[in-house]
Amino acid sequence: MDNLEKLAKLVRYFSLTMSSRAGSGHPTSSLSAADLMVGLMFGSHFRFDVKNPGYNNNDRLIFSKGHASPLFYALWVVAGGIEEKELDTYRQFGSRLEGHPTLEFPFTEVPTGSLGQGLSVGVGMALSAKLDKLSYKTFVLLGDSETAEGSVWEAMASAAYYKLDNLVAILDVNRLGQRGETMYGHNLKVYEEKAQAFGWETIVIDGHEFKAINSAYERALKVSGKPVIIIAKTLKGKGVSFLEDKDGWHGKALPAADLDRALKELGEVDMTLRGKLAMPKAAEISNDELLISKQIPNPNYPKDKPVATRRAYGNALVRIFPKFPNMVVLDAEVSNSTYSEFFKAEHPDRFFEMFIAEQNMVGAATGLARRGKIPFVSTFAAFFTRAFDQIRMSQYSASHIIFCGSHAGVSIGEDGASQMALEDLAMFRPLLDSVVLYPSDAISTERLVEAAAEHTGLVYIRTTRKDTPILYEVDSEFKIGGSKTLRQSSHDRGTVVAAGITLHEALKAYEELKTQGIMIRVIDLYSVKPLDTETLQKAAKETGKIVTVEDHYAEGGLGEAVASALATFPPLDGEGKGGVKFQSLAVRKMPRSGKPDELLDYEEISSKAIIKAVKNG
Repeated sequence: MDNLEKLAKLVRYFSLTMSSRAGSGHPTSSLSAADLMVGLMFGSHFRFDVKNPGYNNNDRLIFSKGHASPLFYALWVVAGGIEEKELDTYRQFGSRLEGHPTLEFPFTEVPTGSLGQGLSVGVGMALSAKLDKLSYKTFVLLGDSETAEGSVWEAMASAAYYKLDNLVAILDVNRLGQRGETMYGHNLKVYEEKAQAFGWETIVIDGHEFKAINSAYERALKVSGKPVIIIAKTLKGKGVSFLEDKDGWHGKALPAADLDRALKELGEVDMTLRGKLAMPKAAEISNDELLISKQIPNPNYPKDKPVATRRAYGNALVRIFPKFPNMVVLDAEVSNSTYSEFFKAEHPDRFFEMFIAEQNMVGAATGLARRGKIPFVSTFAAFFTRAFDQIRMSQYSASHIIFCGSHAGVSIGEDGASQMALEDLAMFRPLLDSVVLYPSDAISTERLVEAAAEHTGLVYIRTTRKDTPILYEVDSEFKIGGSKTLRQSSHDRGTVVAAGITLHEALKAYEELKTQGIMIRVIDLYSVKPLDTETLQKAAKETGKIVTVEDHYAEGGLGEAVASALATFPPLDGEGKGGVKFQSLAVRKMPRSGKPDELLDYEEISSKAIIKAVKNG
């Protein structure tokens, strides 16, 4: 225990000095958890090969309270993972030691800092260990302030449901948040009762007493059949009298004079002292390559029978699995509508019911992706909006995740506005290097699901509730960043660009206009991001007019994406000549219940509206 106390003092020294050198950071939040983390990592409870951070059976450590990054980096210096001198670069541009942990730092399991998300990621990593039959444990450090987030309790419920006895949460109850006392202060009984009600084993301790800390970890690692939470009473700023349990120091580095006072209070620090991590248990390294089937059958649909793209999504999951055996599927209790239930029926061990808790579902998907899985995550497209922060954070995790949002747009009909996703394209398009796909029939859906699995990164697939006609042959190819020109002639008077349900409206408009002697070009812009800019610019140049039509709000959707591709074209002059005429048809009225065709007419995105737009040009 004496050695742990000395290591904790060293970690506190590093936390204080690196943040003061940087002129910013969260030293007091680091000091409160220092004893808990030193006890975990250097008390022989945490198994990790520091020379091989990617080893598949290493224990996992997630700092959900990512603002305690000074502590995080200090621990890895003491563990021998990085050199002490690198702490001098903390928070500097180009440094691996960023303000909140990111993947630039080799010992970061997942980027954190947006509070309330780490436990969900831990759920995903623990599920992955169970699936792979690996013995590693996942430890998640939480701050008491973030337990006000509902996503934490979604994760608590999910972990208990799946009996994740390989997951240990460590709750640092230091009483003080950013602006004062937290919801429950130091009332540990409240945290204990809530955690027990959610089905967790609880261990309540003094978070600064090493004997209690050591005993807590020993006990936690013996629990079977349920997850464990260690609820630790701590003091923010522990170890420095003028910081300890004092409000007003959150997120503040110590000025030079205060730092000198603090270091004097710490006393003599052995700068050469280092801790030793226990080694992980040996484990088989699975080779999914051996399981891959290079050949999978083509999609198979009768040409004369309409099929909803959401149903094709479910069929595709089953069809492509032999080619992607590291797939897993998560759904938010709507698998009989998204049709991910087809995959569940074939591979129940790789399907995770996440219930109506979309934030936790996305966080868990990130955890699974970080452990090498390819998660397909599905729910009604409208309900992904409540998980946007988790989706946003997943872009920083180098994660390969495919999101499928069904029941998009007003075309879902009678269910009404609350169920209609009209913002989802705008939500996924801005994400760094994201891919946004919007198939229009069963064949394109199947091909794009396969393309999404082959791609590396975040992919969003938008599917439709309504059955739609088959447009393509079974051997058609759909590449990310492409499009399909379905109708064209040498004397087209304009180009209609659509995707999903509105593509079928565009084809109806084509047939009606053709009877009137008016020819138009019709483009299926199934890849909303990245765009097939070349095809769009060619169509604009050859036809002189672009009409976009989408079952989505105008802001951030397909129309604005196309407009960006045409931004280099000259504008029309005062007489309406030169350049390209552009018109966007989109949802612009308050949506309401009704039959799909009624709603398409009401929002002026039906074939009638397209005909009017073309003729008025």
